[in-house]
Parts: sequence; C-alpha cells; structure tokens
Amino acid sequence: MSVLIGKNITKSFTKGKSNIITVLKDVSLTINSNEITVIVGASGAGNSTLLHILSGLDKPDSGIVEIDGINIFGLSENEISIFRNKSIGFIFQFHHLLPEFTAEENIAIAAMINGTSKKEALEKSKEILKLVGLSDRNNHLPAELSGGEQQRVAIARALVNNPKIIFADEPTGNLDSKNSDTIHQLFVDLKNKFGITLLMVTHNQDLVKLADRVLEMKDGQVYG
Repeated sequence: MSVLIGKNITKSFTKGKSNIITVLKDVSLTINSNEITVIVGASGAGNSTLLHILSGLDKPDSGIVEIDGINIFGLSENEISIFRNKSIGFIFQFHHLLPEFTAEENIAIAAMINGTSKKEALEKSKEILKLVGLSDRNNHLPAELSGGEQQRVAIARALVNNPKIIFADEPTGNLDSKNSDTIHQLFVDLKNKFGITLLMVTHNQDLVKLADRVLEMKDGQVYG
C-alpha cells in the first residue's frame, strides 16, 4: 500500500539573471508504507530538493504530491502546516533541538503544538525516549548529550505525533561511524516493530544497504 505519490514534479532555480537550472524534471514516484526507502545521487542532483517538496517544506513549479490520499499542495499555507505537524516527521542532518529545553521537553513541545496536553505530551516523551534508548537522559539539555544522543532525541521528536511518513535528510551525515551504526539499527528496529515508513536521502552506503528500496536521482529524474 502506498503512503506517498508524487506526480510530474518539476522544479527550477534561477542562477544569476537569466540562467535557469531545472533540478527536477517531471519526476513521478510512489513510496510504500512500512518500508525504508533511500534516495541516492551525486551532490547537487536534487535529492534534498525532492525530499523537501515531497514533505511540503518547499513547493514545486508544477506537479502533485499526495500523502495518505491528500494533495498537500491543494491546501492553504495554514492547512499544510497543520498537516505536516499531524502526519509528517522530519529528521535533519543537524538535530535542531532547542538548547534551553531538556530532551523530554523538546519532544513534548512537538506534541503540544499538535494539540496534545502538556501532561500527556510529557508522558509520551518519556515513552519514546525509552524506545530510542534514552530513558536515562530525560532531563538532560542538548549540550549535555553526545551527538548521537541528540540525533536520537530528534528521531524521537519526529515520532511523537505518530506520523504517516518520516523524511530524513542525511540523518547520520554529522555522526561518527559508531553513532551512525546505532542510528541505522534504530531505524530498522522502528520499522520492524512499529511499521513506520521512512524516506531518506543519504550518501552513507551502510544505510543504503539497510533499505527495502533504493531510488537514484540522476539528470533530474528518479530511477529505481
């Protein structure tokens, strides 16, 4: 069963006064539920651009993106923001945790933005931190956590609202090999235990090997 369908997505950028570069050329793809799908390609091939469009963080020049049957670009700016909060998780290369809040609070804030009460949000935070192996780090500030631990908090934050799909842009690109391996195994465990759907851009070949499906970006098109 597909959770995401992209149809005829085109995106161009203007470089200088008149030089138009078309990064995505009529791209169509389908992402299946309960799978880890990885997008690979050379730097500058449009991998991250495609991921940002599929997740609603950016808009295409033309084309359609449907997540769980909803055409996200048919929504207003406010509606798409609400939809992202409820149905999409995003993990960036850099964790983007709020430095003045604890691990538990960083996760709870994401749930509270989605309308969850503070009490319930903190309870969910504790549960998810345990899930990602950080139950002993609940009350630590980001500066008191290692890089790998901070990224696990970011993953927990992406999970807190039970999204239909989680997008990840080079999720282990800022980590050493040991922490990368830990995150890779966590992704597999989450998929196997909870059936989550992951769509990732990565250059890490170890992560590529764990994928159920690999797509390649080349010359503005997706293959695979």
